[in-house]
Amino acid sequence: MAKTVLHKASTRGHANHGWLDSYHSFSFANYYNPERIHFGALRVLNDDTVSEGRGFGKHPHDNMEIISIPLEGDLQHEDSMGNVAVIKKGDIQAMSAGTGIFHSEFNKHKDAPVKFLQIWIFPNKKNVEPRYSQITLNPEERHNKLQQVLSPAETEAGVWIQQDAWFSMGKFDKDFSTQYTFKKKGDGVYAFVLNGDITIDGQQLHNRDGFGIWETDSVSITANSQDAELLLMEVPMT
Repeated sequence: MAKTVLHKASTRGHANHGWLDSYHSFSFANYYNPERIHFGALRVLNDDTVSEGRGFGKHPHDNMEIISIPLEGDLQHEDSMGNVAVIKKGDIQAMSAGTGIFHSEFNKHKDAPVKFLQIWIFPNKKNVEPRYSQITLNPEERHNKLQQVLSPAETEAGVWIQQDAWFSMGKFDKDFSTQYTFKKKGDGVYAFVLNGDITIDGQQLHNRDGFGIWETDSVSITANSQDAELLLMEVPMT
């Protein structure tokens, strides 16, 4: 029998700093919930809106895999590895912080907010050499199917990180159904609804709900609204 955990959008931690409006699916900063520290190797899932021209100044990270997925607008990134880049809707960025990096993220526009997901994954190996990758995805490749956007290997589709994890994104027509088969035995999948209404293994989910499922080999997915969008994150549970 599969095990599940449901995190309704309204139960997330919330911090509004004026320039930053952030919702936390897991304990983060001043939001602490002992039952929501992590889901397997998934440690942070923040749903952030950054005001016009504002952002995060230079700050350090180490031994964490950090993934950014813009949902609206453009995010300017700079880091201590010498990378200067803009990530926009349709892109995905991953950093292996490893032995340590500094980076900053800013909304480069003065007339529109930027919305993005920041996700942290525990690495499977500590103190690796820091690494940066960014790709532009083709959104057509997720229409009524699951598009792999992150993997543990450079040879696979998507950005790659220092962990046996796979992320997929889908955008579905109403009543479309599909199945996701886990890549690795013992893994769990955390589903995060980006838009609309979706049923996963009988659990009805709505915009920004999170749903974790493990001790199973596959999950069924059905879209209950037009243009329903989903992010699936398969991670080790131990």
